[in-house]
Amino acid sequence: VQLVESGGGLVQPGGALRLSCAASGLDFGSTDMSGVRQAPGKEPEWVARINRDGGITYYADSVKGRFTISRDNAKNMLYLQLYSLESEGTAVSSCSTGWSPVFTRGRGTQVTVSS
Repeated sequence: VQLVESGGGLVQPGGALRLSCAASGLDFGSTDMSGVRQAPGKEPEWVARINRDGGITYYADSVKGRFTISRDNAKNMLYLQLYSLESEGTAVSSCSTGWSPVFTRGRGTQVTVSS
């Protein structure tokens, strides 16, 4: 299983980014997926998840209303749209095949929120 994230970068407070995760080596359309972020010096936090057909999503309170998770099973792609980013949003964002550290997680893409 390989998960490769892209789309991170430097964004000003209040800005937005769309992160992508390319998945390979798994039956993507049969796999629930999650979005994870890890702020500097902190443990990874699972913040969003989406079921296999994209019909059900869940968000942690810390990101509710500011993150949107989606997927394109035909392309084996997972997306995480980040809105209204705050300075505290600086983190490495990654995708995972599950909702805990026991599942496969990509190396992530850096999101830096700064003016």
